[in-house]
Amino acid sequence: MNRQQIDALVKQMNVDTAKGPVDERIQQVVVRLLGDLFQAIEDLDIQPSEVWKGLEYLTDAGQANELGLLAAGLGLEHYLDLRADEADAKAGITGGTPRTIEGPLYVAGAPESVGFARMDDGSESDKVDTLIIEGTVTDTEGNIIEGAKVEVWHANSLGNYSFFDKSQSDFNLRRTILTDVNGKYVALTTMPVGYGCPPEGTTQALLNKLGRHGNRPSHVHYFVSAPGYRKLTTQFNIEGDEYLWDDFAFATRDGLVATATDVTDEAEIARR
Repeated sequence: MNRQQIDALVKQMNVDTAKGPVDERIQQVVVRLLGDLFQAIEDLDIQPSEVWKGLEYLTDAGQANELGLLAAGLGLEHYLDLRADEADAKAGITGGTPRTIEGPLYVAGAPESVGFARMDDGSESDKVDTLIIEGTVTDTEGNIIEGAKVEVWHANSLGNYSFFDKSQSDFNLRRTILTDVNGKYVALTTMPVGYGCPPEGTTQALLNKLGRHGNRPSHVHYFVSAPGYRKLTTQFNIEGDEYLWDDFAFATRDGLVATATDVTDEAEIARR
């Protein structure tokens, strides 16, 4: 079939058959995606057995709750960031902290405090370094924003996240901090490590077929929001990780690399 025939067929099956209320946006997206998929089947001579294998894969990925991980690993999330960057540039919106991917591991409802929060539950205090994260939230002109909501989350020393890892306490390494009168926030936590996709999971299985690894560098996730401002989704990656610029999720960006500084002076440690 040529594209005109494909589009006519898709319309016949998914538009002309409508007998109830239609969500026009959903219809528009489905029709376009089906047309592109059918065209790809024509162009690549994709066989029925391959179609069913693909559907089986998507079923398995859904059952394993890995579709969000797959979206990051194939670059879909990064593409959305690049597209948003392009839209900002066209609109003349510049400055500020760069955006980057959210990932699939956010959980709403983390404990909230003002100015300072300890993020960990103490279960790894004797196993890993303590990490102190300090920052100030401002607008693009440098004006401080009091009461900005800074949501922070990261993995533990095994590369696992609370809620998804049932051995951790609820909201371990997840906090919401409202900035103080100076726009500042401080988080006392543990040093996260990089991690990889589940080695026997569906995402890694596809990456193996593509000759790709599934590793991420050590990083900390953020949502930052305040009334009257656009919400920022971002993260920082920690300098020195071997996968810093080889992140399978393409999240490392200029301006989002942090250097961890060792503090050994006892007086300075006590002050902090």
